[in-house]
Amino acid sequence: MSAKDQIQNTIEGADVVLFMKGTKSMPQCGFSSRVAGVLNFMGVEFTDVNVLADPEIRQEIKDFSDWPTIPQLYVKGEFVGGCDIITEMTLSGELDQLFEAKGVAYNKEAADKIREANG
Repeated sequence: MSAKDQIQNTIEGADVVLFMKGTKSMPQCGFSSRVAGVLNFMGVEFTDVNVLADPEIRQEIKDFSDWPTIPQLYVKGEFVGGCDIITEMTLSGELDQLFEAKGVAYNKEAADKIREANG
């Protein structure tokens, strides 16, 4: 199976997928850590894909999304963005709206706490 097929199958097989450096329990870069931390804090169930474990996946995900950096978040098959975009969406409430529109469970109180702490 090609790297592109693996990526497509992963995205189609889970509601929320984070392509990241490291894993959700042990991120290996600050940007991946930030996004995984937000999702974990908000109680979002997500599949993590460690791009450091597979150089082909690491390169192909950038081509697949036409986005040059890692991490990359997908929700219900749709590319959402990287660390800066996810941070902005979390603080503005747009991430909450996206999860609600897509039927993804998350902890609204936790999301509000993130905004209060960074407001």
